[in-house]
Amino acid sequence: MTFCIDRRALCLGATALAGCASARLGARPADGPLLFAYFSTGKGEADGLKLALSDDGFAFRTLGGGRPFLVPHVGEKNLLRDPFLWRGEGADAPWHCIWTTAWQGVTIGHATTRDFINWTPQRALPVMASVPGTRNCWAPEAIFDPASRRTVIFWSSTVDGRFTETASTSEDGYNHRLWYTTTADFKTFAPPQVLYDPGFSVIDGTFAHAPDGGLWLVVKDETVMPPRKWLRVASARSPLGPFAPPGAPFTPSWVEGPMTARIGDELICYYDVYRDGRWGAVSTRDMIHWQDVGERLVMPQGARHGSLVRIAPDLAASLEKA
Repeated sequence: MTFCIDRRALCLGATALAGCASARLGARPADGPLLFAYFSTGKGEADGLKLALSDDGFAFRTLGGGRPFLVPHVGEKNLLRDPFLWRGEGADAPWHCIWTTAWQGVTIGHATTRDFINWTPQRALPVMASVPGTRNCWAPEAIFDPASRRTVIFWSSTVDGRFTETASTSEDGYNHRLWYTTTADFKTFAPPQVLYDPGFSVIDGTFAHAPDGGLWLVVKDETVMPPRKWLRVASARSPLGPFAPPGAPFTPSWVEGPMTARIGDELICYYDVYRDGRWGAVSTRDMIHWQDVGERLVMPQGARHGSLVRIAPDLAASLEKA
């Protein structure tokens, strides 16, 4: 299956994309094994952080016999869903993990590690505690902003009374937008603000570095009335925007949890086909034309929404022995 998106609906212009390409916005080389961090609903949502490894970006093998590498014990419900991994800035920086701690609440989980086996004490970051009417904080992710030298942490929240024009378009009265905070030291955090309001209920935002160096925001259109539930993409001038209008959907309906990786000269977008209990994937070289490559995937049993990072071969070898 091939999807094609209208370039005019996505591009911010040649100048904006050239700026993104020159800065690269902290993108790391596309080499080394791919580490997949995920959660599994097979044995309960509180099992913890699961890990898998892939050499080619398509066949993933479970690590640690499927046992959790991090067991959650912070937040409103002590859950660990939607884990997101990234490495901090600097040659000796640790790896960070943030995650959803509850179906309803104002916190996200956070811990750091250097080997994915030993972790710092977990913290529940009250990122939306100052916003009255907040119902949830789902699927947090992060990206470094070189312009401000700060880390941007973002997530999906419904705030009662906000964005009434799209009220009742998602299940259970949810009406999400992407919110964010920034931090330079993970000790103090800026007040939360809306990062992305595309005019519809939106969850599961993730940034992707396109093959041409441009920065793009991938999101799930969470509209259920009428049914959409598909992924769309918008070009971005920086992690804080501005954002171009989102393009047409490039996946089927009823998918979520997008994550991306560079494989050769292509960008692969993986997604959780949650109704069917499987994963799908599409590839692109230009963020316009997308080719279905889901038949090549071999994913861990029961794996749900997660994230992908490149790690050094020696670290991968040590994890395989863990």
